[in-house]
Amino acid sequence: MSDKKNSVGFEEDTARRRQQSIADQYGPQAARYGSRASLSGARHRSIVNSISAAPPGTLTMRDRHFSSVAEANQDFNEMSTEAEEQAKNQAQMGLWKGLKTYPQAAAWSVLLASTIIMEGYDTSLIGSFFAFPTFARKYGGVLIDGKYQVPTPWQTGLQNGSAVGSIIGLIANGFLCDIFGYKKVMIFALSLMTAFIFVPFFAPNIAVLEVGQCLCGIPWGIFQTLAIAYASEVCPTVLRGYLTTYANICWVIGQILASGVLKGLLTNATQWSYRIPFALQWLFPVPIMIGVLFAPESPWWLVRHNRLDDAMNSVRRLQAKSEPEDTVASSVSMMRLTNEQEKAVSEGTTYWDCFKGVDLRRTEVACLTWACQNMCGSAFMGYSTYFYEQAGLSSANAFTFTMVQYVLGFVGTIIAWTLMTHFGRRTLYVWGLWILVTLLVIIGGLGFSDSTSAQWAVGSLLLVFTLAYNCTVGPVCYAVVAEISSTRLRQKTVVLARMTYNGFSLLNNSLLPLQINPLAWNWGSKAALFWAGMALICVIWCIFRLPESKDRSYAELNLLFENRVAAWKFSSTQVDAFRSESMRVARTSLESANTIVAGEKNVEKVKEDV
Repeated sequence: MSDKKNSVGFEEDTARRRQQSIADQYGPQAARYGSRASLSGARHRSIVNSISAAPPGTLTMRDRHFSSVAEANQDFNEMSTEAEEQAKNQAQMGLWKGLKTYPQAAAWSVLLASTIIMEGYDTSLIGSFFAFPTFARKYGGVLIDGKYQVPTPWQTGLQNGSAVGSIIGLIANGFLCDIFGYKKVMIFALSLMTAFIFVPFFAPNIAVLEVGQCLCGIPWGIFQTLAIAYASEVCPTVLRGYLTTYANICWVIGQILASGVLKGLLTNATQWSYRIPFALQWLFPVPIMIGVLFAPESPWWLVRHNRLDDAMNSVRRLQAKSEPEDTVASSVSMMRLTNEQEKAVSEGTTYWDCFKGVDLRRTEVACLTWACQNMCGSAFMGYSTYFYEQAGLSSANAFTFTMVQYVLGFVGTIIAWTLMTHFGRRTLYVWGLWILVTLLVIIGGLGFSDSTSAQWAVGSLLLVFTLAYNCTVGPVCYAVVAEISSTRLRQKTVVLARMTYNGFSLLNNSLLPLQINPLAWNWGSKAALFWAGMALICVIWCIFRLPESKDRSYAELNLLFENRVAAWKFSSTQVDAFRSESMRVARTSLESANTIVAGEKNVEKVKEDV
């Protein structure tokens, strides 16, 4: 009996000393956490091999989420160790190191983003056709002076038709990508595009042409969001900004191609002056489709569907062949841990979930960031040719200036890549909007003068506006929208953001012609003052609501949003996605905790024996 009592005393003393040891090293909350009964039944093989205290003020995972992730994954410790290692590697990776390590990721992102060239091409095309005599004769009506012109309602309808179709494509894309993956949906959209081009090419009347624009808008809606979401998932942190904003370059390339084709057909008086530009759209889908057939699926999508072996194969194809195999495992572990963290906060992946909890704020940021791209007066850039013609420039020379404008857009995006690296997304976006507000105020002020020199000044300032826009707001928007959502809701959040953008596009396409047209409101360039006010509202919203996502992993962004950090504090807040809030250790101290619990159970057993 005495021996048993001594044994009980020894076990109790041992358990107390172990618990006190954890309390001394990590704090009293860690000791209490370690003795929770819930941990004793957890199925994991956790071994603490790297315990270190988090710096004061560092954001960490909440205990309940941390425990939930640990208990749901038997290999949690190994997964967490590899994920932390990969996160550190990506944080230290420079641009050239990123390109050297992930060359295929960059190449596949560029390929899928090239689908956006088609939309940039067509949107520039259809608006320019209204000035083509052969197009107006085929699809328009006769005016009093004997000239042909497409009626204004049909002009608005044709310009908005693709936007309406793209909304259908956007909604469908949110569902289809979650079910079938990026690769299959892209191939499906390219197949639709190939078929739908036949409608505008052979359109016998303007009604059929309108149907063709709506149908073509469906695959464009898929291209708009799928390409940037894919780039944000296959590229490492250092390349995300470059490859998501590359979408802006694709838009500009499409516009340059359209302007070049139209300039070459200005003197063509046959029906081929507008049929050839439509036919050239067939050059894009088939080659891109062949390339996509060989592209790897997004490893993030595969992880979300628990296809871990396929995810590892996908990562291998995205990395350079010279990279060691352990980087593949660590990359997938980082994706798994981030996915599990998000599941611990919210399991849902529906459109409704985008408006619940912390994801509501992320949806707001994505939607309004893309809306600002439309509300800042960007539609004015398309009217530089109009003001040059008002100043007496010939149509041919006006087209030349339009080409210059698009080249400035291309150059501006390249400049934006450098600026983003040094200043980040938020700073560049806010200051870009300030510059646009200033330019719009000057342009609006020039509208009070009817002189030819004022018209020239307006046209020239719109070129400056184009450069400023494409150095800041234009491309940065794509990076923000792609990065700001949770990984589980990314596709749906980007879809909602693009739908918001399209909604404002419909407003712009209806409002701006009325403001400028001499036969309507006749504001001329004074309309810029209205858009300066809208841009100022965008500035105010961005200051208080637009967070910085530069150099942040998706796991870190999750914690920043979960803890409701103010937008202006995102860049300065320290985050550690691999520690719990009470234990403050690199991984759960489950080994020590389970030892204590096991010791307590042994004590109880000895007491019963006694």
